[in-house]
Amino acid sequence: MTFELPARYAELQARAREVASSVAGRAATADDSPTADPAMTKALAESGLGKLCVPEAYGGLDEKVDSLAVTVVRESLMGTSAHLDGLFAMQGIGSLALSLAGDEAVKGEWLPRVAQLEALAALALTEPDVGSDLRSITTAISEHGDTVLIEGHKSFITNAGDASFYIVLGREGNGHSLVLVPARTPGVTVQRGPRLIAPHILGEVQFRAVRVPASHRIGERGGAFPLVLATLATFRVSVAGAAVGLAQAALDEALRHTTRRRQFGKALAELGPIPTMLAQSWLEIEQARVLTYLAASRAARDPLGNLDMSSMAKVAATETAGRVTDRAVQMMGRFGLVTGSTIERLYRNARPMRIYEGGNEVLLGQLARRLVKLHDAG
Repeated sequence: MTFELPARYAELQARAREVASSVAGRAATADDSPTADPAMTKALAESGLGKLCVPEAYGGLDEKVDSLAVTVVRESLMGTSAHLDGLFAMQGIGSLALSLAGDEAVKGEWLPRVAQLEALAALALTEPDVGSDLRSITTAISEHGDTVLIEGHKSFITNAGDASFYIVLGREGNGHSLVLVPARTPGVTVQRGPRLIAPHILGEVQFRAVRVPASHRIGERGGAFPLVLATLATFRVSVAGAAVGLAQAALDEALRHTTRRRQFGKALAELGPIPTMLAQSWLEIEQARVLTYLAASRAARDPLGNLDMSSMAKVAATETAGRVTDRAVQMMGRFGLVTGSTIERLYRNARPMRIYEGGNEVLLGQLARRLVKLHDAG
């Protein structure tokens, strides 16, 4: 370790490793599943780690969601199972806006269940024709007396079909609002899929004349984007933690193979370019880990004030995961190409990380504009 975690975070990380280890034999099956795996969900619920995703007042472990705690847990979970990591992360991503600005009665109804994984959360932002440009969404929200009406189509929604509720972003008048919609509300329909190269709980969600009580509005009318930004600021750096965990798992696989397999009378780890590839991977992982922990510790104190560093960590760690998994496949030769193998699963799971929670090119563009602005300001 090139960064020493405070004892509390090291303990959480160790607990997460134990949970991941307990379901490691289920990882390949779960990671290939487009629906929530019962064994993974049960193990995560029993671990109590879901309590990190909601505030203490509603059954959580901390006064507010702690980015560093979430990040180190994701590092441990992702190294074993992307499915397990996704279940954990979405409990926070899908509920933070509710924690920050929901009606007290609605928070009391849902957040304790989120903490216990009795309810799975989902955040419904993107649409068939809208990805990063969220201001272009067409889902409509309107208030009618003591109810809110939602009409629209959401696409590529994580946890769709298994979620207990959706926090929906929609256009309302000249602004954008968020509304919590229980999954069983009349008018809500889900179509599973599409199937990704790294399977995921994913689906299309239609809202046809969906009505919920006005108390299900989250925050002020037209006040959605500060809450969406707060969610990104809190959880983006945790993607970096997951990427570090995945990269470490890939390097571990490469080490096992190259130290055990012998050619020309020597271990592969001693031959040709393999030593350099191993060392380069180790170096890059440790660089990414230090930046990730630093960014997460700052985000824990002030998420919005440290969003730039969180974006840097996300880009650096996910790009590292891509390079390390690719090298691992190369070092393992024909054995790295076997479908159903651990390295094949890690290789596929690494690729989407450079796209979700902000495409890396989009984040780099934002960072460049921020850098120029800081330069111009002296």
